[in-house]
Amino acid sequence: MKHPLLTLVLIVFSCLSMQAQRKSDLLEEIAQLKMKMDSINDEVVDARKNEKVAVTKAESFETQVTELQNANNTLMKNLNSFAEVSNKNSNMVTTAMASLEAKENQLKVIKNTIATNDSTTIVVLTNVKQTMGENAKIGVSEGAVVVSSDLSSLYGSDTGTALTAEGEAWVEKIANILIANPSTSATIEGLSMTGDLATPAKQSMAIATVLQSKFAIAAERMTAIGRDGNLKEGVQVNIHPDFNKFYLMVREQMKN
Repeated sequence: MKHPLLTLVLIVFSCLSMQAQRKSDLLEEIAQLKMKMDSINDEVVDARKNEKVAVTKAESFETQVTELQNANNTLMKNLNSFAEVSNKNSNMVTTAMASLEAKENQLKVIKNTIATNDSTTIVVLTNVKQTMGENAKIGVSEGAVVVSSDLSSLYGSDTGTALTAEGEAWVEKIANILIANPSTSATIEGLSMTGDLATPAKQSMAIATVLQSKFAIAAERMTAIGRDGNLKEGVQVNIHPDFNKFYLMVREQMKN
């Protein structure tokens, strides 16, 4: 009877001992699991903190990207505007250069014409000296070669209006000069000291009439006038380039 009881006690003790050991193991396992859970919780907290930092950085990056995009769009607009202005300026410069070139060509034509007129004056002056002789009254004034004569030799008196034989010979020399220089014109001036302009006008007209009727000098090449000689009387024939033609050429050039 004692042995079975002892055996039962041993069995119960063994069971209690094993149960106590299992409980200890379980508590230890629970403690380890709690430590792991705490560690995981810490990692979760850190992860959430990092997530917040990452979200903040991402939002900051998005803001920066948006600002950069806006800045880029503004730069592109400015670049396009600059390109448009540059093109306009380029077109304006091209137009200005073309205008300057046209003006330079106009001035070149005018200068060449003036140079040609100057050359014509030199040629006419040489021709006049050869034709009129050493004793002739010859001068140059305002681009014209001026040939002068007194009234007595041309008309026989200061008030005469019909050419003498000597006067016609003088006019013939003038005609030869005009024929030899067909690009020239003549302004015939009767000069008066008395204030009477009618008589010098008739005297100059007499020369123009002989030049036209006897020597076939075209009327449009001649102008006959009487004017105040300012203490000088006589007749002056100004042989010069066709100023009207030159004026019309310059006016036409200025239109372009």
